[in-house]
Amino acid sequence: MKTNALKFIVVMMFTSCSFSAGVKKDLATGLSTSYNGFAVENISVVDTDNKSLSSNEVTLDSKFSIVFEGIENYELKNEKAFPGLSLQVTDVEGKDVINESDLLASYTDGVSTADASVLSGSVTVGNPMVSGKTYHCKVRIFDKNKADSEIVADMDFKVK
Repeated sequence: MKTNALKFIVVMMFTSCSFSAGVKKDLATGLSTSYNGFAVENISVVDTDNKSLSSNEVTLDSKFSIVFEGIENYELKNEKAFPGLSLQVTDVEGKDVINESDLLASYTDGVSTADASVLSGSVTVGNPMVSGKTYHCKVRIFDKNKADSEIVADMDFKVK
């Protein structure tokens, strides 16, 4: 009887663990991602041709995106997800170059879980950014129905 009770406790402890929290690091670009409340399959940094970047150096007058694929565990309302996406770029002094609190604010009726499963934040590398300087990019995906669910990706990038 003690063996069955022990198995039950182990199973209960195992099933109560959260598999929707973690950290990922891309060694090529330095992209660091943490997530809580969500599951996310893949996070990548790509150029305008959707090719993965091999470093954190980007060209002035170019564009890159941080892409999140396989996002799950939204709290649904009427079978719709309500994602939010903030994007911030700061210079070395911490001054905002870009600061968007929710690029998905206009989607007030929600979106399908399929549409919410792939999201991206894009940065156009241009004025007032200058060549030779390093900037910090932070993209935050959040669930408007569940305040503690978020994915936060941070990356320093150098403009060449």
